[in-house]
Amino acid sequence: MAVEILMPALSPTMEEGTLAKWLVKEGDVVKSGQVIAEIETDKATMEFEAVDEGRIGQILVAEGTAGVKVNTAIAVLLEDGEDAGAAVAKPAAAAPVAVAAAPVAAPAAVPAAAVPVASGARVFASPLARRIAKEKGLDLTQVAGSGPHGRIVRADVEGARPAAAAVAAPPAAGAAPAAAAPAKVALAAGPSTEAVLKTYADREFTEVPLDGMRRTVAARLTEAKQTIPHFYLRREVRLDGLMAFREQLNKGLESRGVKLSVNDFIIKASAIALQAVPGCNTVWAGDRMLRLKPSDVAVAVAVEGGLFTPVLRDAEKKTLSALSAEMKDLAARAKTKKLAPHEYQGGSFAISNLGMMGIENFDAVINPPHGSILAVGAGIKKPVVQADGSIGVATVMSMTLSVDHRVIDGALGAEFLKVIVECLENPITMLA
Repeated sequence: MAVEILMPALSPTMEEGTLAKWLVKEGDVVKSGQVIAEIETDKATMEFEAVDEGRIGQILVAEGTAGVKVNTAIAVLLEDGEDAGAAVAKPAAAAPVAVAAAPVAAPAAVPAAAVPVASGARVFASPLARRIAKEKGLDLTQVAGSGPHGRIVRADVEGARPAAAAVAAPPAAGAAPAAAAPAKVALAAGPSTEAVLKTYADREFTEVPLDGMRRTVAARLTEAKQTIPHFYLRREVRLDGLMAFREQLNKGLESRGVKLSVNDFIIKASAIALQAVPGCNTVWAGDRMLRLKPSDVAVAVAVEGGLFTPVLRDAEKKTLSALSAEMKDLAARAKTKKLAPHEYQGGSFAISNLGMMGIENFDAVINPPHGSILAVGAGIKKPVVQADGSIGVATVMSMTLSVDHRVIDGALGAEFLKVIVECLENPITMLA
């Protein structure tokens, strides 16, 4: 049976993509797991693997085509013995799969609506899935298919066992329904395109179309400011001790090619603070909160046309030099849009550092579902009152913690920010 290969959802926010490049051609035999195309999402260019094995019977979407909706058929895969005549025609009126009512799933998500085949109905499964099922003694009528149109593929049968292949039955009549998801808040649209164009009709301008990244950034940050109750906590940090300590460490690490930045120390201090104040290591999950055990720290990286927030996972366990090397690698790949989704999704907390650009202080917008974000300003030499009451000069850095009040209360946020400040003003403690 000919099977449509559909445009995949390669990130939770992806609604459409660009088919950048085909790595196979019509007539090529492909195996499950083989990379067959490169697809540009709203954030990155990613490789797309075949789910089934077979032969490419027809390519429906040419490479370079932009705006291909998720779940649109992009090619047809034929089984052994089928000819190109079995391939379906390019879709005209009917859409392959309706997706309007359900959120786009992440690449590794488990199918949300997989249902076993009714008794006596025809079972659609790939040849590889049938072979594995036969070897394991599985009844394919009791296996939920996650492939196109419910087709059973290798992944559905590899982890299944004869006693556990059946999907859980629907709840009995009268059972309490699951808690309803909170209603989605309608976002304010602002002035219409026509109204704005009319306003500037007598002025010279150039229209700049929105690419996928800018469209995603605009939607997420609008939603964040309209739905997250932000509040702000501000502290100043004296950096003279940190700067001297950093200089000493960098001299010792010079032979290894390691050069620590102030941002590396901020990442480490934040990771330690998330462990010391676990209530702040929390994300908002709609009708509940999730408290993380590891310190997964996201760091904003500016790229052309937008930004990424790559995540340093288990940052509390890593040395300053390890964090520095990992951050440099993530930032470099972010700028070329080569990060995989798992490298810029997740975390409970983010850092946005504009100090290196001379910004003294600012308020950052929380990146949902994070509970907070730390805005870091530049270190500025200022007159300060010393411990003995005399007036001196110190390098002072401003930090503002933007906090989601649904997740973190004022006193808890203040305690979290205090630990960060203590670590930065006593940097040697971060080596313990």
